[in-house]
Amino acid sequence: RKHHHDQLTFSLWYAFLENFVLPLSHDEVVYGKRSLLDKMPGDTWQKFANLRLLYGYMYGHPGKKLLFMGGDFGQRNEWDFEKGLDWHLLEQEPHRRLQQWVKDLNKTYRTEEALHRLDFERSGFEWVDTKDWEKSIISFVRKEKTRQSQVLVVLNFTPLPRMNYRLGVNGSEYWKEILNSDAVEYGGSGLGNLGGVSTDAHAFHGKEHSIRITLPPLGALFFKNEV
Repeated sequence: RKHHHDQLTFSLWYAFLENFVLPLSHDEVVYGKRSLLDKMPGDTWQKFANLRLLYGYMYGHPGKKLLFMGGDFGQRNEWDFEKGLDWHLLEQEPHRRLQQWVKDLNKTYRTEEALHRLDFERSGFEWVDTKDWEKSIISFVRKEKTRQSQVLVVLNFTPLPRMNYRLGVNGSEYWKEILNSDAVEYGGSGLGNLGGVSTDAHAFHGKEHSIRITLPPLGALFFKNEV
């Protein structure tokens, strides 16, 4: 995906010019376009991981969210207005765990003001690194009105884990990992940061402090600073 890195970041350059809704609507899953899950590349595990990653980016990205019914649990068939959803898929563990990921994204989006309060204001968003096209990783910070509480979002768009990946951060001593799309409860491999990471005085990305994190394959991580 490194050859399409600019397409992953382009939307943020105009995200604050208008008030946007981020739709993954019924138009995306009809007329031969396939379901969201079926659009994803890779084997079955990677398809679910890619879809969790997509949703993680969607919920971290500024703008209100619109996810069409069935997308939350990985509907496999296209939408058909003459039929119901494939609710029986929730009998299968990967679909249940995907649904749990969406539930927790919704909960976190509602409870963390940094993720929604300044959705349409440039002051609520700050890039950390938009240039790591070689590894297909992007990172940014969402902020609330007081700028005290912040949520760091890190997205790994490759199936390769990254160890000791360094990111420049604003001054907090500790960043708690509040969401990890690769957690076992969401169907992932369980690779993460054992609850959070401490900062060190290594300047990076124009910041006086930085953290080193473990990035899971096709993973979306959300960290919150402790103030």
